[in-house]
Amino acid sequence: MSLTTYFIRRTFRSGDEKRDAGLTTPNDIQRWDDIRYGFDHHWQVLDAYRPRNAAGPLPVIVSIHGGGWTYGDKERYQYYCMDLAQRGFAVVNFTYRVAPEWKFPSGLHDTCLVFQWLLSQQDCGWFNLSHVYAVGDSAGAHMLTIYCAACSNPDYARDLGLVIPRGHDGMPFCPSRVGLNCGVYAIDFAHGNSLTRNLMKALLPSRARDEQELRLVCPVPFIRSFPPAYIVTANHDPLAGPPAQNVLTARLDELSVPYVDRTYGTQEAPQDHVFHCNLRNPVGRLCNDEECAFFLTGDSNP
Repeated sequence: MSLTTYFIRRTFRSGDEKRDAGLTTPNDIQRWDDIRYGFDHHWQVLDAYRPRNAAGPLPVIVSIHGGGWTYGDKERYQYYCMDLAQRGFAVVNFTYRVAPEWKFPSGLHDTCLVFQWLLSQQDCGWFNLSHVYAVGDSAGAHMLTIYCAACSNPDYARDLGLVIPRGHDGMPFCPSRVGLNCGVYAIDFAHGNSLTRNLMKALLPSRARDEQELRLVCPVPFIRSFPPAYIVTANHDPLAGPPAQNVLTARLDELSVPYVDRTYGTQEAPQDHVFHCNLRNPVGRLCNDEECAFFLTGDSNP
C-alpha cells in the first residue's frame, strides 16, 4: 500500500467517523442489510433502505460512494443514504472493490452487477424500475459518469470490459437522471494535482503508464448521450472544486443534455469536499433537497 493510499484511508475514515458520530438508523426507515450482489461476500454487498410506512414500489436512487478510488464502503454512506430515503425513495447503497487491492475497472464491473441486481428485483415490491436515479460522490461521481457514458457507447463499454445490464425493453439500463457531487471528470496526468496522480497509480494496473488506460479513465470524450444531470461543486473544495466540472458541462452543452450546475457555499459560509454527506450541515441538507427535487421533477426547487 502506498503512502497516498494510507493517508487517504486514515484521514477520510477519521473525518467520516467524526461526521457520523451519534447517528443511528431513523425509526421511520426500513432496511435490508448485507445482500450479496456478486461472488465476493466482503466487497460485493449492498444495503437497501426505504420509508417504513411507504406503500408500493418507490422511485430508486443508486448511490456510488466516494473515497479516492481507494477507500470507502456502504457503512460510511448508510446515514446519508437513509436520509435520501426519507425523502420518498428506495435507496441502494453498495460496497465495491477499491484499489490497490483491486484495479480499474473492478469497481465499474461491480456497478454493472448492482444495476443487474436491481433489475432482478422487479417483483419484490420495493423498487419502481421506471424511475431509477443515481448519485455519485467524488470518485463515485467519476465512476457514475463512466457508467453512463458506457451505456451510450458500446465501443467504450467493450474496451472497458463492461457488460452493461439491459432493461426489459432491451436497452442499456441507465439511470433516468443523475446527481454528480464533487466529482473529477478529467484526469490531467501531466499537470493535475499530485494527489490525483498518485491515486491513479494505485488504481490503474499499469500505474498510469499505459496510454490506453489513461484514455479510458477519462470518460467525457466517450459520452454520446447522457441522462439529465445535477452537478454539484463546493466553493472551497481543494480536491474537486470549481472548475472541475467545466469539461463535463462543455460536453453536455455540445450534446444539448439538460443539467443544473450548482456551486454551494459563500465567502461567509464556505463549503468543503462532499459537504452534502454531513447531515448536520444545513447547506448539505439543502443540496440534497434540491438534488432529490431534480430527480422527481427536473427542477431543483424542493
